[in-house]
Amino acid sequence: MQSSVGTENPISSGSKSGSDLSELLVGQRVHFVGDTRRIGTVKYVGAVEGYEGKWVGVDWDNGYGKHDGSHNGVRYFEAQGPKTASFVRPHNLSSGIPLLKALEIRYHGESTKEEEDEMYVLSATNKRVSIQLLGKDKIENRLSRFEELTSASLAYFGVSSAGPQGHINTTIPRLKELDLTGNLLSDWREIAAICKELPALITLNLSYNIMSHDISGMPLLNHIKVLVLNHTGISWKQVEMLKDSLPLVEELHLMGNKLREIALSQLKRLEQLFLNNNCVGRIWYPDHNSSSEPPNGHELLGESFRPFQNLRCLLVGGNKIEDLASIDSLNFFPNLLDIRLSENPIADPGKGGVPRFVLIARLAKVETLNGSQVSPRERKDSEIRYVRLVMSKSHDNAEEIKKLHPRFAELKSFHGIEDQKAASGSTGPQKMASGLISITLKCVAASIGEKAPLTKKLPATTTVGKLKILCESFFKIKSIKPKLFLQEEGSPFATLLDDDMASLIDFGVGSESTILVDEDC
Repeated sequence: MQSSVGTENPISSGSKSGSDLSELLVGQRVHFVGDTRRIGTVKYVGAVEGYEGKWVGVDWDNGYGKHDGSHNGVRYFEAQGPKTASFVRPHNLSSGIPLLKALEIRYHGESTKEEEDEMYVLSATNKRVSIQLLGKDKIENRLSRFEELTSASLAYFGVSSAGPQGHINTTIPRLKELDLTGNLLSDWREIAAICKELPALITLNLSYNIMSHDISGMPLLNHIKVLVLNHTGISWKQVEMLKDSLPLVEELHLMGNKLREIALSQLKRLEQLFLNNNCVGRIWYPDHNSSSEPPNGHELLGESFRPFQNLRCLLVGGNKIEDLASIDSLNFFPNLLDIRLSENPIADPGKGGVPRFVLIARLAKVETLNGSQVSPRERKDSEIRYVRLVMSKSHDNAEEIKKLHPRFAELKSFHGIEDQKAASGSTGPQKMASGLISITLKCVAASIGEKAPLTKKLPATTTVGKLKILCESFFKIKSIKPKLFLQEEGSPFATLLDDDMASLIDFGVGSESTILVDEDC
């Protein structure tokens, strides 16, 4: 069978042999012999028309294949993509090894630099934290020293099972952190078997293991506090089912699982939830409005329990959230203080979203937004700017304002902001002066050269296009086209003022704001 039709050539006779045909089952996870990072799922076992012998149809995780599960007009299985599948001889595939076998291979010999770089766990901020092994020099030569091991990384080692009962507990009884990223685990019963033998285990990373949808029968594992399930194909329904088995989970990573919602959560100890790079389009707190029906038929709980009652950190960057109602709903999470919304349409003014100050004003309790701390001064300035922005656009329809801007009346009263109504008989210049704002303009374009910052008083209704023309005059620049950015305190990135027809107040520019003048290349 030739590779041109989407099959694999036999490996050399000196390579490690893989599995017999009788051992492989549809749905089983395998890797290519000699390459533990080339992982896939068995989708077909049997004959292929026009070719001798038996073949295994594999749907590869990372697009290593050459077809979609069909060949010469015959459909053998459905692959996830047009070129993610291939047919492979059984001896070219491995169905994995027990955990302790992988541990012996990983640590019972000299470690390469690449292997040592892989020895890490994920921190609360999703960064790799290197693992320092206790007595590493000793355990490299003596397997019995595994009893000293408290952290282990077995990423991409082909682990598929717990192995014989009791062996794990007697070999690594002190293990607290275990990284099993990218292995062949799929059955939750194997996960349970591993965890039951590691009573000291606190952190478990199962990222890039495609887990079964069947979580039934999982035993109580009340020692796991940090669970990483990134890119495992898990659904929110499965997450809720884990509540009975993992009641003490405080930190849960669910990135890259194509989740579409944040639904009812009964994980009572959950403090940190990582949902970056999913497909979440809406955030809805289950019981904040008893007059509306929760999505997908979730039932509301009684007053004795509040969903997400201990959640203080929610990361939903890189999703599809685009409505302000989702932002407002975050106020109903009882203890939510740290929120990450970057790379969502609602947080990107260039895609119809709102600037940072609007998010801060609408989020009453947030202390850290997109990784940047919200200082008391930034909160005060943001809330005042937000109130003035709403006042500049809204009419006298109080009900409509309340619906669109739930915190407006509260903030207006708190900051003592009065309606800006001109006194009878006021003149045109007086009206104009009442609407002036003081802004600082700073040149940052290299081609402009060093220029001292300028502070100007301008009408809040000045358009971005008009300000660009004024900047050309203020800084005596003629050969370049200016680009303007609003620099907000506490925000790591400036906001591009990209609509020439919009006014300064439309972008939330208020008194004492700083605008950067750059070159539009």
